[in-house]
Amino acid sequence: MAQAPPRRDRHLIDPSRPRPRPTQADIARLERVQRWVLSVLAATTIVHLSVGLVIGAMFIDEDEVVARVGLCVLGGAFGVIALAAAFAIHRRRLTDPWLLLGLLPGVVGLVLVLR
Repeated sequence: MAQAPPRRDRHLIDPSRPRPRPTQADIARLERVQRWVLSVLAATTIVHLSVGLVIGAMFIDEDEVVARVGLCVLGGAFGVIALAAAFAIHRRRLTDPWLLLGLLPGVVGLVLVLR
C-alpha cells in the first residue's frame, strides 16, 4: 500500500500546486480598489488641510479681517484642489460641477468669520 504524501496546511506554499495566475478581471478589480483607496486618502488629507485653514482663521484676532478672509479663501481653494485630485485619480473631467462642493469649507468659514 502506497503511503500518501503528507498533507500541507492551506496557509503554506505547495510547490507541486503553484498559485493560479491572476486574470484580467482580477487585475481590473484590484486597480479599481487601489484607485478608490488613493483618491479617498488624497481627498481626505487635503480636506483636513482646508478645514484646518478655516479653523485657524477663526482663532486670529478679530481686527485682522483681511487675514481671516484670506485663510478662508485658501481653505476653499484647497477644498477644490482636494476634489480635483480625486477626480484626476478616477480620470473624470476636471470641469465637473461637483467640483464646486470643494468651496464648502471656505464658505462655511467666511460665514463663521464674518458674523
